[in-house]
Amino acid sequence: MLQTMHPGFLDLPRHLDGPGSSRFAIMPFPYDATCSWGAGARFGPARLLEASHQVEWYDEETQGEPCRAGVCTLRPLEPVASGPEAYLSAVTRQVRAVLDADLVPVGIGGEHSITLGIVRALRQELGETFTVLQLDAHLDLRDSFQESRFSHACVMKRVLEAGLQVVQVGVRSGSSEEWDLARSGATTVFHAAQIVPAPPQTWIPKVLDSISTPGIYITVDLDGFDPSVIPGTGTPEPGGLGYWQGLALLRALARDHKVLGFDIVELDPLPGSRVSEMAAARLTYKLLGYCLAGDGNHGA
Repeated sequence: MLQTMHPGFLDLPRHLDGPGSSRFAIMPFPYDATCSWGAGARFGPARLLEASHQVEWYDEETQGEPCRAGVCTLRPLEPVASGPEAYLSAVTRQVRAVLDADLVPVGIGGEHSITLGIVRALRQELGETFTVLQLDAHLDLRDSFQESRFSHACVMKRVLEAGLQVVQVGVRSGSSEEWDLARSGATTVFHAAQIVPAPPQTWIPKVLDSISTPGIYITVDLDGFDPSVIPGTGTPEPGGLGYWQGLALLRALARDHKVLGFDIVELDPLPGSRVSEMAAARLTYKLLGYCLAGDGNHGA
């Protein structure tokens, strides 16, 4: 049985945040055990949920209130002392329970490694392949980092090993070995230096064309955005996407493909500022709305 919390995302009333009346399940993962620089992402989920209470229900873009589809918020999945692999296994178990309840999983982190736990659950439950679309400053293709194969810096390498297509957007940092793997064709990369200066209509269609499956999972590492938009992240990199560029991409993805779930990760709140958590809460709500608006296009 799913253990939910109230108040949760958006501080919704009871009739809109129960598992039996919801379309989406928000899953907080306060975990940053493998963070390699700015630790603090474990505080991200709580701050995102708090900021979401200030987000208006009405979305001017979709001209509706997406939350009326129902959004329940699960209790945070706390870290386990036995290590990263054990925590990711716990993530997978929770996501499988969400899928069994016929809910769309939405992870909020927490560090990027949690994506692997969610993707594994989808792979096990669906029994079909899908594409992982990664918005990120970093390739995250290391085989091991700081003696862990389950570090946030290795998450997309593990996703590849699950037999899934990976499309990476906004990347501008990686080791030579990671770039060699990406250039070998293991992933499809849209480098920030090429897309950020260009109008979205010139590169977003290319991103869509690169996706080979009807279903997609979207993982949004907040450092994929420029630090001027979201400064509160553990490993900020200059030269990232703008807010409206990111929304244009996410809107197009949900319009053209069935979104199986998504996550918003690597929120590391800054003392004395609410900018990053508000932006993360808005992105979460925007993606919920895009998923609902796109449902009619692909028979969800």
